[in-house]
Amino acid sequence: MSETDTREQLVDPIAARPSYTQTESRIAILGHPIHAMSVAFPVALSFCLLGADILYWWSGDVFWARAALWAAGTGFLFGLLAAFSGTAELLIVRGIRARAAAWTHAVIAVTLLAVLGANWGHRLYGYEQGVLPYGIFLSALGAAMVAFTGWHGGKLVFDYRLGTSKGSS
Repeated sequence: MSETDTREQLVDPIAARPSYTQTESRIAILGHPIHAMSVAFPVALSFCLLGADILYWWSGDVFWARAALWAAGTGFLFGLLAAFSGTAELLIVRGIRARAAAWTHAVIAVTLLAVLGANWGHRLYGYEQGVLPYGIFLSALGAAMVAFTGWHGGKLVFDYRLGTSKGSS
């Protein structure tokens, strides 16, 4: 038996389950997944937070420190909404739950949420003093994590078709 014949006989037991291709979103409004709709806000606000920190560092204008405080808090709160809806999808939809990549995305996203929360908490009792040096560091870390988890989440949707109505092929 050749190596090619052996590989053709191997079957992924997880992918062979009937529920593996059932990846349609169950947490949705009129067929539109809440998680996919809600992640845009913490993503955008995380980059706005870093931008506001950089502008405060550059200009010294207190407006930017205050804007960063609001971006951190609002990003964190919208991140909670995205986290709740994403966690519900992960736990309810069997085809999503069966994939290791979905769990990886969840772990990275929850870690990002912790960074956003820490960043907001660090600024609550002194938003000007909260920018340098730790605030801007947390903002840069959060922006890098947003880029990574956003790329990974996009890959889950566009490559694996998780959360879509058609499921994966």
